[in-house]
Amino acid sequence: MEKFSYEVNGYNRSEVNQFVGNVIKETEDIIVRVRNQTKELEELRKELEHYKSLEGSIEQMILRAEDMSNTMKQLAREERETIINDAKHNASRIVNEALLKAQKLENEREQLEKNMRVFKKKLRLIVEQQMAVVEEIEVLELE
Repeated sequence: MEKFSYEVNGYNRSEVNQFVGNVIKETEDIIVRVRNQTKELEELRKELEHYKSLEGSIEQMILRAEDMSNTMKQLAREERETIINDAKHNASRIVNEALLKAQKLENEREQLEKNMRVFKKKLRLIVEQQMAVVEEIEVLELE
């Protein structure tokens, strides 16, 4: 606290006026600083609201990205299952076709064996008949 010197009618007027002038100047400086700080605070609040808005948008984008990722994973799983099921179906079809072909070949082999046995019997019969003719010729030659 400042002390003023005394004069006849009270405190030294110029000292008091100078003190009041200093107080007014300091008060005006404080008011200017408060106004500047209030403006800065308002700008910071607006900036904070903007960042909060951005944060909400980013959170929504992240959630959408996660949803899209989950959807893509589900689609990939379904695609894999479809490919596997198609492969199983094709493999089953190929195996069935191969079995049918093998059965057909087996039937053809059995038919060929049967034909071969019949052919051998006929050939043996022809050979036996020819042998009988040869024997008759030999008997006739001997007589």
